Amino acid sequence: MSKTYRWAIVGLGNIASKFAAAFDQPDGELYAVCSRSQAKATAFAHDHGIPKAYSDLTSLLADDQVDIIYVATPHNYHIDTILPALRAGKHVLSEKAITLTSAELAEATALATKNHLILTEAMTLYHMPLYQKLHNFAVERELGALKMVQASFGSFKDPNPTNRFFNPQLAGGALLDIGVYALAFVREFLTATPVITGTTMHRFSSGVDEAETITLRTAHDELATVALTFRAKMPKQGIVAYENGFFTIDSYPRADQAQFTAANGATEIIKAGTTAQAMAYEIDDMQKTVAGELANTTLAKTTDVMAVMTAARNQWDYRYPFEK
Repeated sequence: MSKTYRWAIVGLGNIASKFAAAFDQPDGELYAVCSRSQAKATAFAHDHGIPKAYSDLTSLLADDQVDIIYVATPHNYHIDTILPALRAGKHVLSEKAITLTSAELAEATALATKNHLILTEAMTLYHMPLYQKLHNFAVERELGALKMVQASFGSFKDPNPTNRFFNPQLAGGALLDIGVYALAFVREFLTATPVITGTTMHRFSSGVDEAETITLRTAHDELATVALTFRAKMPKQGIVAYENGFFTIDSYPRADQAQFTAANGATEIIKAGTTAQAMAYEIDDMQKTVAGELANTTLAKTTDVMAVMTAARNQWDYRYPFEK
């Protein structure tokens, strides 16, 4: 990688601060930030040693020094940055959920393809070294066909209808906030595109989804279940069951170890990578993808996850107030 890629961060909340702190690329530079508040942009840039601070997206995108846009705004605003960035010739790494619907993602994907640009979702799970090691383990140990994947994620949120988790005007609800992680975990192991075989959702008083279950099936007869809630703690735990044994992965969004249990009950721990480097792996893979050193394989998984989330919302007849 001979080129130095210059990044710009759009949206300067908590995740943007973590991204800036994790950024350590010999062939990359945090070059600019953008916020609706010039004061906030200037302060953020100062705190992180970033040269440029913008309060206007159009001006940022007109800067020909910018190569890659990292979208860190709330997810209901992602598409409003993604499409202009792609039109301006910038590669895009967007926080999750990458868009609100499959239609939005299809529009963005088509534009990225047309302009020969990289578009990916900042799903750290797809970049953790552990998962490739688990795939290799399954082959080397001849675990047989994948049969079942389970993923749970429960996070107790303050039941206040004005906070972003429960606010329908901010596309609140469990599905797009924590469900995207659970579904990404499931899709990481399924060997074909899943379809929904059943789903149910419980609404919070504000109208958003506070809890749901989703069951999935692939053409290879692999089954999966996802259970989500904003009103109770549940472990972020995934189970991946093959004919001849299963993996148990705790804290799966950034996991660096898993337990394998063989059919005879014997167990062993499998380790790879480190949780602390999760965002660094993601940033490094994005640069390698832009440089042509790595195939953009994660967008297909993201597309399948978004299709499931869109289909679930359709089955629930669930729309945000601002959606047509």
